[in-house]
Amino acid sequence: MTGKEKKFLVLHGPNLNLLGSREPDVYGSLTLEELNQMLQQEAKKLHVVVDCFQSNCEGELINTIQAAAGCYAGLIINAAALTHYSIALRDTLAAINLPVIEVHLSNIYAREEFRQHSVIAPVVLGQISGLGKESYLLALRALTLQKKRERKQEAEER
Repeated sequence: MTGKEKKFLVLHGPNLNLLGSREPDVYGSLTLEELNQMLQQEAKKLHVVVDCFQSNCEGELINTIQAAAGCYAGLIINAAALTHYSIALRDTLAAINLPVIEVHLSNIYAREEFRQHSVIAPVVLGQISGLGKESYLLALRALTLQKKRERKQEAEER
């Protein structure tokens, strides 16, 4: 993989800046900074680049996703509460031509009923939830493998 094909964007949605102090019984004690550092370490092992961005604002996340289309090979998103109701975010993910993996630290299907539905799940490559920090690390590995498969298939078609 070269250039853009080696770059992935990780988006953290509302309140994820509070990781480590917000409901540690649900989300654990890992801070967002520590999570981002773990992603950077995993990216080095995979020989890829990861940029991380967090916002509490839906519009900022949408603008960042739209801008990502020409710069990144794939996207990992934890849309947090926006997962359950943001049709605008869903439409933006559907509009870009990038593989996207939805992640959640907690198992959204074992929580309150309103958290058990994701409006973005139908437009993403896959969803990983309930595995804490591993949700993100697995998503990065999956995107990296997806890009390698695509390159191999393109090479075979030539």
